[in-house]
Amino acid sequence: MRVLLYNAKRYDRTTFDECNVAHGHELSYVKAKLRPTSVDRAAGCDAVCAFVNDDLGQATIERLAARGVGTIALRCAGYNNVDLAAADRAGITVVRVPAYSPDAVAEHTLALILGLDRRLALAHHRVRDGNFSLEGLLGRGLHGATAGVVGTGRIGSEVARLLVAFGCEVLAADPHVDEQLTDLGVRYVERGDLFARCDIIALTCPLNDDTYHLVDAAAVGRMRSGVMIVNTGRGALIDTAAVIEGLKSGRIGSLGLDVYEEEGPLFFEDRSTEVITDDIFARLMTFPNVLLTAHQGFFTAPALHAIAETTLSNLDDVEAGRPCPNAVSSS
Repeated sequence: MRVLLYNAKRYDRTTFDECNVAHGHELSYVKAKLRPTSVDRAAGCDAVCAFVNDDLGQATIERLAARGVGTIALRCAGYNNVDLAAADRAGITVVRVPAYSPDAVAEHTLALILGLDRRLALAHHRVRDGNFSLEGLLGRGLHGATAGVVGTGRIGSEVARLLVAFGCEVLAADPHVDEQLTDLGVRYVERGDLFARCDIIALTCPLNDDTYHLVDAAAVGRMRSGVMIVNTGRGALIDTAAVIEGLKSGRIGSLGLDVYEEEGPLFFEDRSTEVITDDIFARLMTFPNVLLTAHQGFFTAPALHAIAETTLSNLDDVEAGRPCPNAVSSS
């Protein structure tokens, strides 16, 4: 298949080219994000390959269909940025990578939790400045803490296991109970109960109508004073303005984010010489108890290889006319 990878970085090119030796697709790459205005670049292609912050709304999909593109291959798990109904109407097949490396994101989630609890970013900057004081660096410790995991799919279940191993009492909220977790002592509760009882809350669920802004002002108001919140799911799980108010009041003791609701114009690019015009993001950066990474959780060598291999295998299925187990649709 002739495939155009949008939003392609150097590491995407390297990994996809290596994996494609066994698949034989005709791959090309552009740095531009997929938008209605960049669709013309896909003319003559059978498929486009898109990432989490590409625009796959109705306008983009209709323009892709008009140019003969029959497949959208997502090199990510989430598909909240895709208008699946529009894709179905246009006859475009959408495939994704449902599980590339749950361990990678789970480990990053735990890294944020540990980094926040032990004030690692602040401690590092102090030592570099020759300040070896321990004042203000007191950690609580994970052992004996009550930790909540919202969403116990592949990533969330791994986070829960890691927290159990660290000696936490772990609560979980998910419509589907993982009996392997309950065997480890994880207890499933309602989301509101989890918010009210936990010292640490990890958000590892998908973004949908039920989870949009699940951490809003009302939710923050139910939480324990000094709660730690870590989000490695999707940015819009959090109402950022409400969380900022929680940080200002002290209700939220610390916040770790690998995703951000308005990350599209910011993440995955070097903007170190630019003025950040997003005032909400700029405000987040002023808090000493906030730890931010730029959608880095997935970024390990095994995960990149798995993403490329699964994406190319999905395209193999589509090209051969076989049912693809990773296809998604509105029905």
